[in-house]
Amino acid sequence: MFADTAGGPRGGRAVLLLVPGLWLGLLTGISLIEAPLKFTAPGITIPLGLGIGRRVFLAMNIVEFVLAVLLVVALLKTAGRPARRPLWGWTAGILAVYAVKVLVIRPILNVRTDAVLAGQSAGGSMTHLFYVAADGALIVLLVALTVTAVRGLLPAER
Repeated sequence: MFADTAGGPRGGRAVLLLVPGLWLGLLTGISLIEAPLKFTAPGITIPLGLGIGRRVFLAMNIVEFVLAVLLVVALLKTAGRPARRPLWGWTAGILAVYAVKVLVIRPILNVRTDAVLAGQSAGGSMTHLFYVAADGALIVLLVALTVTAVRGLLPAER
């Protein structure tokens, strides 16, 4: 079903399957495992955990950007026909959620982190939950994209 326009028939398809898997692993490892566990480690204070988290999530967001670019390039190589619109739909959703996460939610979290690190704690915040929800939405969208892409690789039923 997916025929590359350049680079051979397997290159774009391989990237189209590999990128969502890598992104899912990144989100699972950092957002769902590392971030919550970090604050349970002995000797980790809130300011120290926030400082580490800020660096880790900045690095993660940069890697996510690279993965998003690779995903779009792979789709451009493999999914140009109208029958492949679902792949573009899932990808548009992924890019939209990623953009909101990085351009809207993260700056708000940075302001809050700055206040906590400056000793001006403003009490509890729901903003972290929005970030977690965005990552949850990304996970669902990435799984949907992967399932759609895999179905496109399977031979059509007759």
